[in-house]
Amino acid sequence: MEAASIAALEALIDEQFEKAAEAVYACKGRLVVSGIGKSAIIAQKIVATLNSTGTPAIFLHAADAIHGDLGMVQEQDIVLLVSKSGESAEIKMLLSFIKNFGNTLIGMVGNLQSVLAKQADIVLNTTVLKEACLNNLAPTSSTTAQMVMGDALAVTLMEMRGFNSEDFARFHPGGILGKKLYLRVDDLYVHNEKPAVRKDTPLREVIMEITSKRLGATAVTSDGNELLGVVTDGDLRRMLEKNIVADGMIAKEIMNDGPKTIGPEALAVEALDLLRKYDISQLVVTNGKNYLGFIHLHDLIREGII
Repeated sequence: MEAASIAALEALIDEQFEKAAEAVYACKGRLVVSGIGKSAIIAQKIVATLNSTGTPAIFLHAADAIHGDLGMVQEQDIVLLVSKSGESAEIKMLLSFIKNFGNTLIGMVGNLQSVLAKQADIVLNTTVLKEACLNNLAPTSSTTAQMVMGDALAVTLMEMRGFNSEDFARFHPGGILGKKLYLRVDDLYVHNEKPAVRKDTPLREVIMEITSKRLGATAVTSDGNELLGVVTDGDLRRMLEKNIVADGMIAKEIMNDGPKTIGPEALAVEALDLLRKYDISQLVVTNGKNYLGFIHLHDLIREGII
C-alpha cells in the first residue's frame, strides 16, 4: 500500500509543486517547516534533508509554536505546514497566526477540502487512498508520501541551485560520507613508506625493499625520480611459478613498465574505484612522471572508505 501511494505521487508533481519550488528558491529567509504528531517527525526529516542540500530550513513544532516559539518565524521566511488531515486544532491555530504575519504559506496536506488546503498560498498534495495500517488509522502511507514529497522538493532545489558534490562535502565533513567526498590521495599516501629501486638493482635487493616497506610493491625509478615501472609481490610469485632462474636478474627484467597510477589530488574513492577495476592492492602516486609514493587498499580500509 505504501509503494502504491508513492507511485501515485508522480501525478501530483504539478504546477503547485513548481510554484513551491520557485517560491523557496527565491526566498531570502528560511523555510520554516512545522507539523504535529507523526507529521512533525516527518517535518524534522524534511528540514534535515533541506539543510544538508543547500536550502536553509528550521523545524517548528506546531504545539510549541502557539506557546511562544512563533518568534522564530521572521518576515522573509516561508512556512511549510505538514498535515494529513489539515484540520488538527494546532494546525488551524498556527495557520491563522501565519496568515496574519503575512508569510507565504505552503500546505503539504492529504485532504484538499481541509482548512489548511483552502487557506495555504501553495498546496503540495500528498493524498493517499488508504493507510497501510489494518484499521486505516495509523499514519503509514500518508507519512511515507509526505517524506517522499519533501525529498522531491529538496532534490528539485538542489538542481535549481546547482548544488554539487563539493557543496555536499562542505556540509558533511564528518563520518564516512564526508570522507568519501573530501578525503584525497595526498591525505593518505604521505604516511606510507616510499619503496624505490633502480632498474639495475639486483632482484635480491628488490625483494628486500618490498619486504621492508610493507606495501607489497616497489617503484622502479630513474636517477631523476621518474617512474619507470613497478615490481609487486605478485610479479615475484608469478616468476617463481614459471621456474625462472632468479640468479643475476635485475629489476628491469621483472618490472611492469605500465603500472596503474593516480595523482595526489584525486579523491580517495577514485583510488578505490581503480583498485576494484583492476583487482589490485596498490596504486603508484605520481605527479606527471615524478614518483611520489604508494596508496594501498589498507589505507582506504583504515579510513573506513570501504
